[in-house]
Amino acid sequence: MRLWGRAGASGLQAPALGLHWLAVPSAGSPDWLKGLRRQIPERGRAANMAAERGAGQQQSQEMMEVDRRVESEDSGDEEGRKQSSGVVADLSEHSLKDGAEHGEEDPQEGQELPVDMETINLDRDAEDVDLNHYRIGKIEGFEVLKKVKTLCLRQNLIKCIENLEELHSLRELDLYDNQIKKIENLDTLTELEILDISFNLLRNIEGIDKLTRLKKLFLVNNKISKIENVNNLHQLQLLELGSNRIRAIENIDTLTSLESLFLGKNKITKLQNLDALANLTVLSMQSNRLTKIEGLQSLVNLRELYLSHNGIEAIEGLENNMNDNLLDSWSDLDELKGAKSLETVYLERNPLQRDPQYRRKVMLALPSVRQIDATFVRF
Repeated sequence: MRLWGRAGASGLQAPALGLHWLAVPSAGSPDWLKGLRRQIPERGRAANMAAERGAGQQQSQEMMEVDRRVESEDSGDEEGRKQSSGVVADLSEHSLKDGAEHGEEDPQEGQELPVDMETINLDRDAEDVDLNHYRIGKIEGFEVLKKVKTLCLRQNLIKCIENLEELHSLRELDLYDNQIKKIENLDTLTELEILDISFNLLRNIEGIDKLTRLKKLFLVNNKISKIENVNNLHQLQLLELGSNRIRAIENIDTLTSLESLFLGKNKITKLQNLDALANLTVLSMQSNRLTKIEGLQSLVNLRELYLSHNGIEAIEGLENNMNDNLLDSWSDLDELKGAKSLETVYLERNPLQRDPQYRRKVMLALPSVRQIDATFVRF
């Protein structure tokens, strides 16, 4: 088993995060300008409407005063209120001129508009369909994909899972980085093996009871507070719930096929309810609120354990997890050199133990150790 406890070790299996865009006011801009660009387009449209109705200069002035009050509320400070009046008036005037010259309305700054699905050509015979970052706002028109096995809809503007009922051949569905709030309308996708709804707005695990052939489930970076409704996923091999709001490990007793469990960056305070996961080889618990290593005695096949960024003060509770493996090189112990407080290590029935200088080499590699296997070190 590999024990990872140093800063920077990460067990997250989610795809790499990417910064999409970042709007930053120019250097020296006062805080009250932050919402200004958002207000101006509406301001220009309102002014044009007033002009069309034959409103006079007095109405324009009144409207300008309303805009100043709106901007003052956004700024929240007296200095911003004083400065905003003149600048808002100037910018509003420019906005009016631009609108008159171009004869069109500008969309709000930074807002992506959904694409019309009729403009996307779908290959009816395709088995792999990749529509990554197409600005799709609604799932529709996919019923023609009778042979599709992999459907990627990453980085779109999708708010609802719908209109996939006829994709009976689908094996993998990727909805990473959208605006989905609920897992729903998946009951007919009984052949589905991989489901990724990471980086969305989910609050609950639901709507997956019928996906009994699911092998990999990715729900990274949502707002999920509880592990639930996964009892029927008997074939599940990988469960990724990193970067959520989970407080307890629970309701996973039936996931006996699970090999990898990722719960990094949550609010978990205790290692518990893991006894049924005898096939687990990877457990990621970094960036939680653990204070003790415990509850791992039944994980006899565990190979990788990630515990960095917790409140653990002592390495313990691993007596059943570090022997009967295939460690055959002394360099493998380098992973433990950073554990300055390590006092007990079990390496029995590893190939290393057959070395005539076994105990001496362990002592040299790990000077803090006071017990090797079941025998205390003599000085």
